[in-house]
Amino acid sequence: MLALRIGFLLLTLPASMQAARILAIFPFPGPSQYINVVPYLKELANRGHQVTSVNAFPQKKPVVNFRDVFIPDVFNNYKELINELSGPMNLWQENNFINKFFVSVTRCVLTNKEVTETLLAPGKDHFDLIIVEALRSDAYYGFAAHFNAPIIGISTFGTDWNIDALVGNESPLSYTPLATGGLTDRMTFLERLSNFVDTTVAWLNYRFVHMSEQEKMYAKYFPEASKRVQLTDLNRNFSLVLLNQHFSLSFPRPYVPNMIEVGGLHISHKPAPLPKDLEEFIQGSGEHGVIYFSLGSNVLSKDLPADRKELILKTFGSLPQRVLWKFEDDKLPGKPSNVFISKWFPQPDILAHPKVKLFITHGGLLSTIESIHHGKPVLGLPFFYDQFLNVRRPTQAGFGLGLDHTTMTQQEFKETIEILLKEPRFAQIARQMSERYRDQPMSPLDTAIWWTEYVLRHKGAYHMRVAGQDLGFFAYHSLDVIGVLLGGALLLVAIIVGVLGKLTDFGNAKKKLKSK
Repeated sequence: MLALRIGFLLLTLPASMQAARILAIFPFPGPSQYINVVPYLKELANRGHQVTSVNAFPQKKPVVNFRDVFIPDVFNNYKELINELSGPMNLWQENNFINKFFVSVTRCVLTNKEVTETLLAPGKDHFDLIIVEALRSDAYYGFAAHFNAPIIGISTFGTDWNIDALVGNESPLSYTPLATGGLTDRMTFLERLSNFVDTTVAWLNYRFVHMSEQEKMYAKYFPEASKRVQLTDLNRNFSLVLLNQHFSLSFPRPYVPNMIEVGGLHISHKPAPLPKDLEEFIQGSGEHGVIYFSLGSNVLSKDLPADRKELILKTFGSLPQRVLWKFEDDKLPGKPSNVFISKWFPQPDILAHPKVKLFITHGGLLSTIESIHHGKPVLGLPFFYDQFLNVRRPTQAGFGLGLDHTTMTQQEFKETIEILLKEPRFAQIARQMSERYRDQPMSPLDTAIWWTEYVLRHKGAYHMRVAGQDLGFFAYHSLDVIGVLLGGALLLVAIIVGVLGKLTDFGNAKKKLKSK
């Protein structure tokens, strides 16, 4: 891998000599979404490009060629939003809630003081490339028209109908489930019916309820650009989309040439040593090993209901394994001696440790990818959004199991943990999945960098754009052709029926003449 990386750098060195000015927009308040792209943005800066990053998590230490534009307003009421999202909603309400959140985040970006003064003001700055988190935030795609620069989208969860539209990709609903639906590519008829309805409702909600808000913001904050380029044209003209997904992690699906899988680009291929106290705790587990438990950055363990925390504590206390629990308070009453809590853990480095035997996770995509990369079985406790699908995949593939955290009993929780630890097939399949995922010609990060600089070298690489992006709905789906063929067939039938009718009338008239 080292030789391959050196070769890659040597091959692309001439391109990296021509530094570009890059504007990156990743404003969402979920830490995992920005964690996914930070190594990519830093590597672009390391290669000499000037990177300006609009985000909610500025760097604690200065980075060469890297400038942060901090968007603090995205955190307003974020905790309440997460709690509300975990509550019961029907399909329309869920889409309404999510799309309102996206509109709010987009508005926070476009009204930020530093953004308006240094990025939106005419003549203040210029950029050669725009990189955005592509997530139903069409209005800030306007930076591409504003700076007359090509645009690259990064999707931290893979693709769906909305991401597909950016480059004209097609995802057949018969075997490509909606990310929030919790289904797999092997669907029954009823599941395919559900997938069709869910996708249609999501599209209708965004297109006819919330897209108008995005168009208003685009016209307001990009007055000159919006006169030149309509938003509906802009969001169908992406040069490239990088997907935090890989077929070995989920399932094979079709992609157009400018849609590239780079799942796991945040993972370092050289795990760092663990802190001394953490390493000693892990080594002290003996032959039983360690369980790592984390609910990610959006769901906080400290906010779990008291009965759920008690159930988890009692279960962990009854196990011979030691447990690392990401817990956001300094103290956890009733904590057993075999449990180590911390507000933060170096998750990839922990999962790389040979004594870690099981990962209990909320089912976030980054966590799922990390577990596969390091070949660890998983127990999924999904809470919302794509987590149900991410937990369904390990269950289907055979390297994990899932439980409903709201209804599971202590006995179910313990028995499921024991099954995953004692039955060798889970660890064996996890290692097989890891081998498949790692068997790539270039690392995901190197792949993302190469394609990004490809777009720069070829001035937007519009030769990769599929012609379908220039077709209307009826032409794209050949409805006009089908209409003509059906119309022609109906006309032919009508002619035949008419001729037969005339012949019948002629025959009847002839018989009457003979009878007279």
